[in-house]
Amino acid sequence: MADREQLHDLRQQAHQAGIEGNSKMTENQLREALRKVGKGADPQMAKREAKR
Repeated sequence: MADREQLHDLRQQAHQAGIEGNSKMTENQLREALRKVGKGADPQMAKREAKR
């Protein structure tokens, strides 16, 4: 259950960071995209790069 909650929290953080349409992203992809956005990357660019 904690894993689902953690994933839900990551999805909420991604949404707040401007990473739209993140429902099919894995936990690792979400973390990578959030890390890139935190460093100043464009949210959608970070999403595309994380999904590679």
